[in-house]
Amino acid sequence: MLSQAELKGIYVPVVTPFLPDGELDLVSYERYVKHLLEFEIDGLVVGGTTGESPTISWEEVVELVSITRDALGARSVPIVVGTGTNSTADTVRRTEMAGRIGADAALVVTPYYSRPSEAGILEHYRRASRTGVPVIAYEIPSRTGIRLSAETMRAILELDGVIGLKDSSGSLTLLQELGSFATKPVLCGDDALLYDMLRLGASGGISASANVCTRNFIEVCRQAAAGNYPAASRVFDGLRPLIDDLFREPNPAPLKWLLARQDLLAADAVRLPMSQITSALQQRLSRYLVE
Repeated sequence: MLSQAELKGIYVPVVTPFLPDGELDLVSYERYVKHLLEFEIDGLVVGGTTGESPTISWEEVVELVSITRDALGARSVPIVVGTGTNSTADTVRRTEMAGRIGADAALVVTPYYSRPSEAGILEHYRRASRTGVPVIAYEIPSRTGIRLSAETMRAILELDGVIGLKDSSGSLTLLQELGSFATKPVLCGDDALLYDMLRLGASGGISASANVCTRNFIEVCRQAAAGNYPAASRVFDGLRPLIDDLFREPNPAPLKWLLARQDLLAADAVRLPMSQITSALQQRLSRYLVE
């Protein structure tokens, strides 16, 4: 199981490849995971937002985790599995099952759509944290419709089974407000803010854009961890245009288009209601194919 001390560096949220008919492309998935493992990544996230969690079934997640574990072989790269839903009972059930199928930790998003109270959200995390599977809380208000207060987030981070936070709040405010109370690691979940959050004390990032230019994202974190922020800034500045372009349209469609053109995926298919990217964005992304 993943420890609090190991929650650092770059965790890559793996895309879920599909065939043109919408079925899982397990051949591409296995090949792609092995490609990512050629880099010294600190962890993999399966079935997260970048993996199109809203449109893949739990049975498909189980298949993906099995392939990921086989691809790892003897490597000690942690696997984090997205288990959060807007139902506490389902979240607990999925988190327990994730532990049984080999997950090292569970990524549990703030419950969405039903807009529960912060007391209800705290209890949601309390129950997930009792499963015996290490929980990474996931704050992403742009997708959940709820922005947690720093006080509630502190209470969540104080739960024994919660080992850290993925902060996709879209600003530096939460990390700043947590301040010294953030005794557990915080991973940046907003790629454009990675450098700034590292400067404020984040321990790393779960970075969708790290599916591309993986080595550069790793270097940003390593330089920051060593206190060499000028070097980290120089590397990150080179990544900013890519990050901006990958999020001009809904993630992970731009990412899949680029990976398919790099022959890392067989197709750039996404599942509805996600749609493939516009021709205008294809033109913008094409410049990265010659670099």
